Amino acid sequence: MKQELIEMLCRKSFQYSEEPVFKLVSGNMSRFYVNCKPTTLSARGMVLVGNLVFDAVCNEKIEAVGGLTFGADPIAVAAAFASALKGAPVDAFSIRKRQKDHGIVKWVEGDIQPGQRVAIIDDVATTGGSTIKAIERARLEGLEVVKAVILVDRQEGGLENIRQHVAAVSAIVTRDDLLQRYKEMK
Repeated sequence: MKQELIEMLCRKSFQYSEEPVFKLVSGNMSRFYVNCKPTTLSARGMVLVGNLVFDAVCNEKIEAVGGLTFGADPIAVAAAFASALKGAPVDAFSIRKRQKDHGIVKWVEGDIQPGQRVAIIDDVATTGGSTIKAIERARLEGLEVVKAVILVDRQEGGLENIRQHVAAVSAIVTRDDLLQRYKEMK
Protein backbone atom coordinates (compact mmCIF):
# COMPACT_ATOMS: atom_id res chain seq x y z
CA MET A 1 0.00 0.00 0.00
CA LYS A 2 2.79 2.42 0.82
CA GLN A 3 4.35 2.08 -2.64
CA GLU A 4 0.99 2.63 -4.30
CA LEU A 5 0.47 5.74 -2.14
CA ILE A 6 3.92 7.08 -3.12
CA GLU A 7 3.05 6.59 -6.79
CA MET A 8 -0.28 8.35 -6.37
CA LEU A 9 1.30 11.23 -4.45
CA CYS A 10 3.87 11.62 -7.22
CA ARG A 11 1.15 11.75 -9.88
CA LYS A 12 -1.37 13.92 -8.05
CA SER A 13 0.32 15.84 -5.23
CA PHE A 14 4.08 16.31 -5.68
CA GLN A 15 6.00 18.78 -7.80
CA TYR A 16 9.74 19.29 -8.08
CA SER A 17 11.92 21.97 -9.64
CA GLU A 18 15.71 22.30 -9.87
CA GLU A 19 15.28 25.91 -8.70
CA PRO A 20 13.34 26.95 -5.57
CA VAL A 21 10.14 28.28 -7.21
CA PHE A 22 7.47 27.14 -4.72
CA LYS A 23 6.52 29.54 -1.93
CA LEU A 24 5.73 27.80 1.36
CA VAL A 25 3.43 28.93 4.18
CA SER A 26 6.55 30.03 6.07
CA GLY A 27 7.38 32.39 3.20
CA ASN A 28 10.47 30.36 2.31
CA MET A 29 11.04 29.19 -1.25
CA SER A 30 11.44 25.49 -1.98
CA ARG A 31 12.27 23.11 -4.83
CA PHE A 32 9.48 20.78 -3.63
CA TYR A 33 5.73 21.29 -3.46
CA VAL A 34 3.32 18.85 -1.84
CA ASN A 35 -0.46 19.33 -1.90
CA CYS A 36 -1.92 16.11 -0.52
CA LYS A 37 -5.58 17.00 -1.08
CA PRO A 38 -5.84 15.62 -4.65
CA THR A 39 -4.65 12.31 -3.18
CA THR A 40 -6.43 12.29 0.20
CA LEU A 41 -9.74 13.31 -1.39
CA SER A 42 -9.62 10.65 -4.12
CA ALA A 43 -11.43 7.35 -3.53
CA ARG A 44 -8.34 5.13 -3.83
CA GLY A 45 -6.22 7.65 -1.94
CA MET A 46 -8.66 7.46 0.97
CA VAL A 47 -8.33 3.68 1.07
CA LEU A 48 -4.53 3.84 1.08
CA VAL A 49 -4.19 6.74 3.51
CA GLY A 50 -6.87 5.44 5.86
CA ASN A 51 -5.28 2.01 6.16
CA LEU A 52 -1.71 3.27 6.48
CA VAL A 53 -2.56 5.90 9.10
CA PHE A 54 -4.70 3.46 11.08
CA ASP A 55 -1.85 0.94 10.98
CA ALA A 56 0.48 3.65 12.34
CA VAL A 57 -1.75 4.31 15.38
CA CYS A 58 -3.52 1.01 16.07
CA ASN A 59 -1.07 -0.11 18.79
CA GLU A 60 -1.40 3.14 20.77
CA LYS A 61 -4.79 2.34 22.36
CA ILE A 62 -6.21 5.60 21.07
CA GLU A 63 -9.88 6.49 20.81
CA ALA A 64 -9.72 9.09 18.03
CA VAL A 65 -7.57 10.68 15.32
CA GLY A 66 -7.70 14.23 14.04
CA GLY A 67 -5.85 17.42 13.37
CA LEU A 68 -6.04 20.94 12.11
CA THR A 69 -8.70 21.49 9.47
CA PHE A 70 -8.56 21.14 6.42
CA GLY A 71 -5.41 19.14 5.73
CA ALA A 72 -6.06 16.54 8.42
CA ASP A 73 -9.82 16.14 7.89
CA PRO A 74 -9.90 13.66 4.97
CA ILE A 75 -7.07 11.68 6.57
CA ALA A 76 -8.90 11.42 9.90
CA VAL A 77 -12.15 10.36 8.23
CA ALA A 78 -10.35 7.77 6.09
CA ALA A 79 -8.48 6.36 9.12
CA ALA A 80 -11.72 6.16 11.14
CA PHE A 81 -13.46 4.37 8.28
CA ALA A 82 -10.56 1.91 7.88
CA SER A 83 -10.53 1.26 11.64
CA ALA A 84 -14.20 0.33 11.62
CA LEU A 85 -13.69 -2.05 8.69
CA LYS A 86 -10.87 -3.71 10.64
CA GLY A 87 -13.07 -4.15 13.72
CA ALA A 88 -11.14 -1.68 15.89
CA PRO A 89 -13.14 1.56 15.63
CA VAL A 90 -11.33 4.84 16.21
CA ASP A 91 -13.33 8.06 15.82
CA ALA A 92 -12.33 11.14 13.83
CA PHE A 93 -12.25 14.76 15.01
CA SER A 94 -11.34 18.12 13.55
CA ILE A 95 -9.54 21.07 15.15
CA ARG A 96 -10.58 24.54 14.10
CA LYS A 97 -8.13 27.13 12.81
CA ARG A 98 -10.14 29.82 14.59
CA GLN A 99 -12.10 29.26 17.75
CA LYS A 100 -15.85 29.22 17.38
CA ASP A 101 -17.38 32.42 18.78
CA HIS A 102 -20.96 31.22 19.25
CA GLY A 103 -22.78 28.31 20.84
CA ILE A 104 -20.36 26.17 22.81
CA VAL A 105 -16.97 27.80 22.30
CA LYS A 106 -14.39 25.09 21.61
CA TRP A 107 -11.46 24.17 19.37
CA VAL A 108 -12.31 20.53 18.67
CA GLU A 109 -15.32 19.15 16.79
CA GLY A 110 -16.33 15.51 16.91
CA ASP A 111 -17.71 12.87 19.24
CA ILE A 112 -14.84 13.20 21.68
CA GLN A 113 -14.54 13.83 25.42
CA PRO A 114 -11.80 15.25 27.68
CA GLY A 115 -9.42 12.56 28.87
CA GLN A 116 -9.56 10.47 25.70
CA ARG A 117 -6.30 9.25 24.17
CA VAL A 118 -5.84 10.64 20.66
CA ALA A 119 -3.39 10.83 17.78
CA ILE A 120 -2.86 14.09 15.95
CA ILE A 121 -2.44 13.76 12.21
CA ASP A 122 -1.39 16.16 9.48
CA ASP A 123 -0.98 15.94 5.73
CA VAL A 124 2.44 17.62 5.38
CA ALA A 125 5.11 18.69 7.87
CA THR A 126 7.77 21.26 7.05
CA THR A 127 8.45 23.05 10.34
CA GLY A 128 5.71 21.14 12.18
CA GLY A 129 3.93 24.36 13.13
CA SER A 130 0.39 23.33 12.23
CA THR A 131 0.78 19.95 13.91
CA ILE A 132 2.10 21.60 17.07
CA LYS A 133 -0.83 24.04 17.01
CA ALA A 134 -3.20 21.06 16.75
CA ILE A 135 -1.48 19.29 19.67
CA GLU A 136 -1.76 22.41 21.83
CA ARG A 137 -5.43 22.95 20.99
CA ALA A 138 -6.30 19.30 21.60
CA ARG A 139 -4.67 19.52 25.02
CA LEU A 140 -6.58 22.73 25.77
CA GLU A 141 -9.74 20.67 25.25
CA GLY A 142 -8.48 18.05 27.73
CA LEU A 143 -7.43 15.39 25.22
CA GLU A 144 -4.41 13.17 25.91
CA VAL A 145 -2.23 13.39 22.81
CA VAL A 146 -0.13 10.21 22.64
CA LYS A 147 1.12 10.25 19.05
CA ALA A 148 1.44 12.37 15.92
CA VAL A 149 1.38 10.91 12.41
CA ILE A 150 2.37 12.93 9.36
CA LEU A 151 1.38 11.76 5.89
CA VAL A 152 4.35 13.44 4.14
CA ASP A 153 7.47 14.60 5.99
CA ARG A 154 9.30 17.25 3.96
CA GLN A 155 12.43 16.39 6.02
CA GLU A 156 13.05 19.99 7.02
CA GLY A 157 12.99 19.60 10.81
CA GLY A 158 9.24 19.30 11.34
CA LEU A 159 9.24 15.88 12.98
CA GLU A 160 12.01 16.91 15.35
CA ASN A 161 10.03 20.04 16.33
CA ILE A 162 6.86 17.99 16.87
CA ARG A 163 8.80 15.55 19.12
CA GLN A 164 9.29 18.42 21.56
CA HIS A 165 5.51 18.25 22.15
CA VAL A 166 4.77 14.52 21.84
CA ALA A 167 7.40 11.77 21.95
CA ALA A 168 5.81 9.35 19.48
CA VAL A 169 5.95 10.87 15.98
CA SER A 170 6.07 9.09 12.65
CA ALA A 171 5.67 9.80 8.96
CA ILE A 172 4.03 7.55 6.39
CA VAL A 173 6.07 8.95 3.45
CA THR A 174 9.14 11.18 3.25
CA ARG A 175 10.23 13.75 0.69
CA ASP A 176 13.07 11.37 -0.25
CA ASP A 177 10.54 8.59 -0.97
CA LEU A 178 8.64 10.94 -3.28
CA LEU A 179 11.69 12.39 -4.97
CA GLN A 180 13.15 8.96 -5.71
CA ARG A 181 9.91 7.69 -7.28
CA TYR A 182 9.27 11.00 -9.06
CA LYS A 183 12.68 10.77 -10.78
CA GLU A 184 12.08 7.11 -11.70
CA MET A 185 8.75 8.06 -13.28
CA LYS A 186 10.25 10.88 -15.39
